Amino acid sequence: MIFTWNNPAAGGTEGAEELCVGFDRDRAVRVLVLPAWFDEANKLRRFTLEVMRRLDSAGIDSLLPDLPGCNESLVPLQDQTLEGWRSAAMAAAGALRATHVLAIRAGALLAPESLPGWHYAAQSGPKLLRGMIRARTIASREAGKAETSEELMAAGRTGGLVLGGWPLGAAMFRALETAEPVLAPGQSDIAQSAIGGPGLWLRAEPDEDAGQADRLATLIAESLGNSAA
Repeated sequence: MIFTWNNPAAGGTEGAEELCVGFDRDRAVRVLVLPAWFDEANKLRRFTLEVMRRLDSAGIDSLLPDLPGCNESLVPLQDQTLEGWRSAAMAAAGALRATHVLAIRAGALLAPESLPGWHYAAQSGPKLLRGMIRARTIASREAGKAETSEELMAAGRTGGLVLGGWPLGAAMFRALETAEPVLAPGQSDIAQSAIGGPGLWLRAEPDEDAGQADRLATLIAESLGNSAA
């Protein structure tokens, strides 16, 4: 099911209508899904939806909202900040009546503290930036252009930076340099080792793994007392 949710104005920004993909049958447990970011979002897109399908079979609603600047959002990505995304995640939790949160990879940086739930293979802001900076320096070198990590980091702090095709504003860039996922009360970490096999974000191209989707959904369902189908 695809529908919209309204992200209210906050912090001097304009409110906007954003899309949401959900398995919404108005059940007691409603999981807000905060996906991986940027290139990892592409690689984990099918996996994320497959986990949601399995939660649906286990009697659990799941809701995957677009945040400002992401996917089909009409709001410019370069204008977004980490705090703005955190506020939007909280607004989505309220608008969608979420009871729990599943935060995937860097999505864990946005998990509302008020919701119990799970961080799957959480990724910090510094690790996210290092990977994207490394990819840009490799691409630049292959194109015959010399760019160092130090130069790119300095440029990102002052004027923002385009990494992997995604334009990050300076405020977002600076915030990611120190951002760490924090488990709030009622939230638990699910490491990749609990799922089995290498993370799908490590593959060169987007892919899927039914077994990994089964295991993640089962862990969530069992922790809630549901039975994953």
